[in-house]
Amino acid sequence: MKLTSKGRYAVMAMADLAKNNANKPISLAEISLRQGISLSFLEQLFLRLKRNNLVLSARGSRGGYLLSKAPEEIKLSSIIHAVDEKIKTVKCKKELKKGCNGKSIKCITHDLWDDLESHINNFFEKNTLKDIIYRVNKKQQKEIN
Repeated sequence: MKLTSKGRYAVMAMADLAKNNANKPISLAEISLRQGISLSFLEQLFLRLKRNNLVLSARGSRGGYLLSKAPEEIKLSSIIHAVDEKIKTVKCKKELKKGCNGKSIKCITHDLWDDLESHINNFFEKNTLKDIIYRVNKKQQKEIN
């Protein structure tokens, strides 16, 4: 199971937008510098995020991106799906009777990996951008004290 750079970077960029959003557009160049993500890759991701109504864009010299909703309303699963990521822990398609190993039955550990996939997807469904920002702020407060 692997979450690719698309999913990880999309969540990172959206979290950066949520944390640094002061009701003004944030440029992708700023996010690129803070997060170490290439500008061209961010441009590709933000096209998909915009198409999925997760961000709004503003043109001009002070242009950039804003979240389309409050951070507590944007689930991590929505971000991951917007960039066409799928969390899969089994090779087979669940709806088919053919198993992961090409045989007519599922492999002995199929249910284990299927349960893991459900847990991961539930985690991303339950957590929002606000949860990420809360964790970051909590960690920063501990470091100060």
